[in-house]
Amino acid sequence: MIEIVPLIREHWDAVRRIHAQGIETGAATFETEPASAWERWSEEHLECCRLVAMGEGRVVGWAALSPVSDRCVYGQSEEHGFWTLQAGVFPENEPSIALHEKYGFRVVGRRESLGKLRGRWQDVLLLERRSQRVGVD
Repeated sequence: MIEIVPLIREHWDAVRRIHAQGIETGAATFETEPASAWERWSEEHLECCRLVAMGEGRVVGWAALSPVSDRCVYGQSEEHGFWTLQAGVFPENEPSIALHEKYGFRVVGRRESLGKLRGRWQDVLLLERRSQRVGVD
């Protein structure tokens, strides 16, 4: 049984460990090192919409939003007035794609050779989820 709860500072060590595992696989991010401190990570993510998945009393996954832009036209989860969520996922990361699709994301494009990771050009799928409540006139 998985329980979703707000991500708080006390979860930082587990979040950092999971992020480091994603970096090690080469299938989750262009980053090569996890954030060194909670403060730096916290500055890069919105205060709302930080979640962890708890299984058997421990953090087994996490999610957090980062702004695409500070321009108000890019303002993004429904309870906080966001009408569009975007995700960039490596095409090889099929479990992540499936999870996003399960929760209403759809692939809207492929950004070819977006960046180099470990000396190899990497494509990134752009996924998007649009609110059915916010921003609908």
